[in-house]
Amino acid sequence: MLYLRDVSVRFGQVQALRQVSISVARGELIALVGPNGSGKTTLLRAMHGLLRMQGTRTVGPQAQRQAMVFQRPFMMRLSVRNNLRLALWLSGVPRAQWNERCAAALARVALQGLEERPARALSGGQQQRLAIARAWAVQPTLLFLDEPTASLDPTAKKEVEALLAGFAADGMTLVMSTHNLGQAKRLASRVVYLEDGEIHADLPTAQFFDGALQGRARQFVKGEMA
Repeated sequence: MLYLRDVSVRFGQVQALRQVSISVARGELIALVGPNGSGKTTLLRAMHGLLRMQGTRTVGPQAQRQAMVFQRPFMMRLSVRNNLRLALWLSGVPRAQWNERCAAALARVALQGLEERPARALSGGQQQRLAIARAWAVQPTLLFLDEPTASLDPTAKKEVEALLAGFAADGMTLVMSTHNLGQAKRLASRVVYLEDGEIHADLPTAQFFDGALQGRARQFVKGEMA
């Protein structure tokens, strides 16, 4: 679906990615893990085409419809419904489909009945679910998520994880960054470990957690480094 080859990204004096190559196949749920500053968010943004980079980004026909949920989703000063409608408008969805898609998206994330509530008046967990609904409503085949459960309480984390597992079961392809190794183990089909802007391990989830890792990647999984 998507392939990066020898991609490098620099922010001023900071080399955020160093000749990274990675592919995404249809139906995968990939978890990007690594210490703070390892390049997880930069890689997500590069994969989504949001950054100027050196290297090659190739997007296949199955990945033309993409969406991204950011770690701190921005809510417009609008109602829940109109936040969804704005996303649909920006994505070029015909107006005749808006009501149906809004209703389906809110039902999917269990926010039905809150259509007229100001989006910024929602709880943190509700705002995160609305951000996910906003992305899901445009019917992406490839969804990127940056720390989708960061700062959420345990109940809200479980709700978001259940949503993502449901999307994967429906056949959507997902790439997410996370600091929660338990979450990666529960949800991902593949885990990619980054450090200093480079990929040091890229393995199916079972292999990643079975003790075969070496060096700093092994230390990270054992909780011996941040």
